Amino acid sequence: VLELKANPDALASGVVIEANLDKGRGPVATVLVQRGTLKVGDAVVAGTAHGRVRALLNPKGEAVETAGPADPVEIQGLSSVPSAGDEFRVFADERDARNLAEERALKQRLLAQEKKSHVTLDDLFSRIQQGDIKDLNLVVKADVQGSIEALKDALDKMDQSEVHINVIHSGVGGITESDVMLATASDAIIIGFNVRPLPEARALAEKEKVDMRMYRVIYQAIEEINAARVGMLSPTIEEQETAHIEVRELFKVPKIGVIAGCFVQEGEISRDDSVRIVRDGTIIHDGKIHSLRRFKEDVKSVKQGYECGIGIENFNDIKVGDIIESYRTIEVAREE
Repeated sequence: VLELKANPDALASGVVIEANLDKGRGPVATVLVQRGTLKVGDAVVAGTAHGRVRALLNPKGEAVETAGPADPVEIQGLSSVPSAGDEFRVFADERDARNLAEERALKQRLLAQEKKSHVTLDDLFSRIQQGDIKDLNLVVKADVQGSIEALKDALDKMDQSEVHINVIHSGVGGITESDVMLATASDAIIIGFNVRPLPEARALAEKEKVDMRMYRVIYQAIEEINAARVGMLSPTIEEQETAHIEVRELFKVPKIGVIAGCFVQEGEISRDDSVRIVRDGTIIHDGKIHSLRRFKEDVKSVKQGYECGIGIENFNDIKVGDIIESYRTIEVAREE
């Protein structure tokens, strides 16, 4: 009735509907083509992400070679996860796509920079009382876009009369150095849902004294932020990391399952520690150690620089290259 028209022969453009980091396929974005025809092999930029289209999937999950105007399609091959609502464009030259994405990323970082000072949830209430802070900036990273949107909705409903809460940056995937640098420049706290910081990001956060908070569920983050706002943070159960371990080989043992041949890169892992499996910055399992061995002998602990075999309770989907983080929980009193 409206006689809507689009040129199917132009370079494709449209909008990102949804995006996430798939454990097996990497960054994946569902886009709606509004103009032109999107083809496998096209150089594309979406927000601050760029790349060459490696595969196209229609809504039925079938691989297709092209997608025309008004077609929703899932694309693979981007360098990072774009945000829902970002525009995407196809370029004739991949270098032009990369340059535009990098220019957008630089502008985004510059816009986010503010005075350098470091707030933590522990001292938030005292700084509000002293009048030192009227805005609480957050950098939010999660394993799926839906968690970010749910947190933003919950924060919008929170009483912000004393301190205004701003999510200055959000994204899907592990916490990176650029996230920490942004938090440093903008006096922000980093909130992570079901993700982990990369080793270089963790080291930079410790150096710059940036507060990083990791959660498995959203309501815990909301409760802590709200409690910090009114000065009622209670003693907390804190994780103390004991070792950082790389999976280098896999061994299938009958009646037992998969044993991971590992190398302890940092710290010392103990038999009683809890462990989480991290793949591409995202936690895929959190559980207990079933067995810890060196040269077929059961041991109580293994130190940095040594190899060992680790079996995880009720989990066999481990892969070479995964990172095992061992930790134990301790109760820590809040500082006044």
